[in-house]
Amino acid sequence: MISQLGESGSATGEKAFAYVAPFAAFIAFLALRRYMPWGADIEYPLRVVTVSAVLIILSRRVVSLRSLRPASSAALGILVFIVWIVPDLVFPNLREHWLFDNPVTGAARSSLPVEVRTSLWFLAWRAAGSALLVPVVEELFWRAWLMRWLISADFHKVPLGAYSPLSFWATAILFASEHGPYWDVGLLAGIAYNCWIIRTGNLGDCIFAHAVTNACLAAWVISTGQFQYLL
Repeated sequence: MISQLGESGSATGEKAFAYVAPFAAFIAFLALRRYMPWGADIEYPLRVVTVSAVLIILSRRVVSLRSLRPASSAALGILVFIVWIVPDLVFPNLREHWLFDNPVTGAARSSLPVEVRTSLWFLAWRAAGSALLVPVVEELFWRAWLMRWLISADFHKVPLGAYSPLSFWATAILFASEHGPYWDVGLLAGIAYNCWIIRTGNLGDCIFAHAVTNACLAAWVISTGQFQYLL
């Protein structure tokens, strides 16, 4: 019996690794980038290539990019983008409030060096990473793994889009915390994506909605110079 439990736990851990590893690799780059000997114009492309390799090697069997509701998913993605930028348009000094500018959340100021903000090389990589890679990595971790794992450690037996109050709200709150001084709109985005996976039960639709949001935000940042959104 102990041996069987051990084998079951090991199998569950191996399945979880495919969902968690790309996200862990991405976060590791974020944590270590200040110690790297390269500038952002090298570090970010290296991050995209490395995380993409992890995704392809370890996670390709658990990723589904097929959107069953592309029009609705795109509409949701655009709505989340609008929700993301409207508070700052209506209240230009909102992010200076202590709720959004403090030692815990950080500040809404971009860490990007000024020279890369006009580099077509860097902006192309950043836009591609934001729109094509980040949605896959994050949805794989948050909606495909964590929401199910919080329901059962044998998460692979839990259907995509299964609901429990704990899994829904814990995932939304943790997703919000990932976005630092934009935690408020991050929370709304997390709620929206959580609702969408529950509604569709399809990872590809969540990835597509998230990709549309990030593509719109990348276009907004590049066209307006609002680089504070790129922390």
